[in-house]
Amino acid sequence: MAVLVLNSGSSSVKYQLIDAADGRRLARGLIEEVVDHEHALADVIEELGDAPVDAVGHRVVHGGERFVAPTLIDESVVDAIESLVPLAPLHNPANLAGIRAARRTWPDLPHVAVFDTAFHRTLPAHAYRYAVPSGWFDDYGVRRYGFHGTSFDYVSARAADALGRPRDELDLVVAHLGNGASMAAIDHGRCVETSMGLTPLEGLVMGTRSGDIDPAVIGHVARASGRSEADVSADLVRRSGLVGLCGDSDMRTVTERAHAGDADAELALDVFCHRIVKYVGAYVAVLGGCDALVFTAGIGEHSAEVRRRVCERLGAFGVELDDAANEQHEPVITTPASGMTVMVVPTDEEHAIAEQTARVMEGAPS
Repeated sequence: MAVLVLNSGSSSVKYQLIDAADGRRLARGLIEEVVDHEHALADVIEELGDAPVDAVGHRVVHGGERFVAPTLIDESVVDAIESLVPLAPLHNPANLAGIRAARRTWPDLPHVAVFDTAFHRTLPAHAYRYAVPSGWFDDYGVRRYGFHGTSFDYVSARAADALGRPRDELDLVVAHLGNGASMAAIDHGRCVETSMGLTPLEGLVMGTRSGDIDPAVIGHVARASGRSEADVSADLVRRSGLVGLCGDSDMRTVTERAHAGDADAELALDVFCHRIVKYVGAYVAVLGGCDALVFTAGIGEHSAEVRRRVCERLGAFGVELDDAANEQHEPVITTPASGMTVMVVPTDEEHAIAEQTARVMEGAPS
């Protein structure tokens, strides 16, 4: 089955045409400076040429409590995704624009929504509930949802393959480190804890997002600066994280600056890695042990410096880094004597979306 995977952003559309059976890329591209998604998809059609498309898989960031599995899209699903916009105002509107335009562009094809939050459906109540008034949960859906679920699902399965063991026998801590970053504790294939919360703002330090912060900071800065709380909250999303600490959000640039002796970049790198170490310790405790720590996504896969700094602080778990393997981004970057295996496993969210779309179609009524 040839699945066209669409990742629709507010100003771009990424696409890949994937053979879901073997993962082959039949076509890929990026349409930038998107003003109208239908025009963008017209460009996609032109770039695809005569390539056949059997189904369209859409990445959707927030599925709330309703969507816990990939879902065949109809009007009721579109309406439900729209109702979740308040929970993901930066992402779901763009995802919806892509879905609506694609359904008009390919009206005879099946369309499937694959949700970033779905893998976290197994979170226990003590992990997803916040200690806030119960009405906030009942009336407003205030709880931990988690994100990057498609990546966590794919990477944990590939890590198990690399270890030669079934995933349902393993306890894994997975660190998805990119411009957006989060971690998950995966107990025998089930997510039992994750760092992002109601929105993708909570948790690790990211490119432009603060991650964990005392919520009182928002009111304090608003009062002190005379700005609105909405403006201060926006700063936590767009002007914080690495860019807030040192002015750069690209880890490659931050690392180069730190190596050159730039104190702000060194601090940013140290804060970034410290937060990861805190979560590793917490998640190993939650799991009651850990078979492997897995790094993935852009920074996780390519930054030997970040991995080294994190692993050097995990001596309490007996971690022994193999420096040569780490520099070469080998699948296993610890020595045979290490008390915990540390791995580098590339993510492939598009392939995962294609696979999940194909599975939905195989189970769909004819």
